[in-house]
Amino acid sequence: MKESDMIDHRRLGRDLELFVSDPLAGAGLPIWLPAGAAARHAVEEYVRELERRAGYRHVYSPPLGKRELFELSGHLGYFADDMFPPMRLSADDEFVLRPALCPHHALVFRARGRSYRELPLRVAEIGGMYRAERSGVLGGLSRVRAISLNDAHNFCALEQVGDEVREILRLIREAHAALGVRPAGFRLSLRGPGEKYVGDDADWARAEELLRAALDGVDYHEGPGEAAFYGPKIDIQIVDAAGRESTISTIQLDFDKPERFDLSYTDADGRRKRPVMVHRSLVGSMERLFAYLIEVHGGAFPAWYAPVQLVLLPVDDGQAGAAFELARRAEAAGLRAEVEPAGSLGARIRDAARRKVPYVGVIGRREAADGSVALRLRDGRGLDPMPAAEALGLVGAVVAARSADLLPPG
Repeated sequence: MKESDMIDHRRLGRDLELFVSDPLAGAGLPIWLPAGAAARHAVEEYVRELERRAGYRHVYSPPLGKRELFELSGHLGYFADDMFPPMRLSADDEFVLRPALCPHHALVFRARGRSYRELPLRVAEIGGMYRAERSGVLGGLSRVRAISLNDAHNFCALEQVGDEVREILRLIREAHAALGVRPAGFRLSLRGPGEKYVGDDADWARAEELLRAALDGVDYHEGPGEAAFYGPKIDIQIVDAAGRESTISTIQLDFDKPERFDLSYTDADGRRKRPVMVHRSLVGSMERLFAYLIEVHGGAFPAWYAPVQLVLLPVDDGQAGAAFELARRAEAAGLRAEVEPAGSLGARIRDAARRKVPYVGVIGRREAADGSVALRLRDGRGLDPMPAAEALGLVGAVVAARSADLLPPG
């Protein structure tokens, strides 16, 4: 337990000023501080661009909806215990904080008529949802009540499902590699006895068959009774520093929502057909993802999503102007840079190490005079002074490559 206490994301989050949990805000409602928000923003940008290149169309949808929306989706019938109570504005107007994004994405699909030529239609969003978690299970970022989910719903024809699931698995592996996620295992979550499920047996059997086929060659275990109420799913698991297992990524097949929302597309022969709805999340919620990333990296994020990528330290006041000018150039190049001008040089270097900053640039009289900077890496290595443009190019190359190393290859 001493080892896990040392890398607990709650302690690191406090020490590195990534997020704060304030009783006045409420349990399970963490506030992201500037450093944590900067890291999260970089990750969100990456995920959106990865999805965009894979053919996803991003939307915005509201974090609440009318009660009737969640009655139609089945959430109030099957998930009410995990939802916040409805908010009544008038006798005819009752709203609910959503526990999932899928009902709104179903409305995106049915906003107009659809053709088979549009399929698969991939609707994505990093959106807010809310779960009425009991106070006893809340903790840091790993279990919260306000959730920002990397979510998408892919609407496709039945014959496209297998290829779609395999492509989602490929994207998950790519995102995990860039972020430093180390999956602990794959699980195929199936129906179990005595649980409430929707849909008929034939649809469930077909869905389970499709997911098993997509997992061909992957080592996984089956989890009876762990399916969603609307369909089976593939869950990708992680283990935190204390040995607790949780789901980071998921792929779920759903024959139920298209039926409930009367979703259809026109096939090549002119007939209306139901699409299959594939729920998927590449990296899960931003909260659970960062709880894991803070611990797995010990707060020392890869340079590309480190809150501050470069700290510049003038040796004395005479080099402050050069340091601020170089910080300006770094920011213009898209890097997150700061200047720390006050205090002894040793104390400032130690503070940058405490903050897990990947690069520290020291500027003395000689460097200020010839426009150079001496880089020190987070792992303790020091580089010879180099022209400022070369230093920015080095840091920029590592960031652009989303590399786990602090030096470019070669």
